[in-house]
Amino acid sequence: MGQRIGLFGGTFDPPHLGHLAVAIAARDALELDRTLLVVANQPWQKVGHRPVTEARHRLAMTELLVQNSDGLEVSDLEIVRGGMSYTIDTVKQLQEAGHEVVLIMGADAAAGIDSWERATELSRLTRIAVVDRPGYDMPELANWSVDKIPAQSIRVSSSQVRSSMSEGSPAADNIPSAVRRYIDLHHLEWPAR
Repeated sequence: MGQRIGLFGGTFDPPHLGHLAVAIAARDALELDRTLLVVANQPWQKVGHRPVTEARHRLAMTELLVQNSDGLEVSDLEIVRGGMSYTIDTVKQLQEAGHEVVLIMGADAAAGIDSWERATELSRLTRIAVVDRPGYDMPELANWSVDKIPAQSIRVSSSQVRSSMSEGSPAADNIPSAVRRYIDLHHLEWPAR
């Protein structure tokens, strides 16, 4: 029997407390059977623009991020599929398995959704749940079915965390200690820009 699934996709490089806040806000606001954090294999919008940490590390860190959060699961669907990761392919895969899919994203990501691969087709296939992000206005999304979710989001981004860590700052306030330990254990680094 199909489920109502919230799909929160991303590079998660590294995953941080802002990601967790978005996922929890969506989980709490929507009547979802499952909330999946789907780790991109090769994020098409980032390939060639900056180095991306290996998918296996990003998957492991995301699992550590949600380990104590009921109703949140990490998915390797895009990693298993291989190649470039396109949200529309993941939505179709879940729908073909009989599930209803709601895309979850912060207002910052929603502002660029019309540039996504096959965005027009994607807009016909699914609703999007847009979670408030500090510093970003809720975008006007004329061609999409949108649920707006208020949240006490954390003002942080993966690029800020990478920048802090490349400069030697601990970034401890923005990532769980388990994720930080994983980064240290595997000597993950993000070069300064």
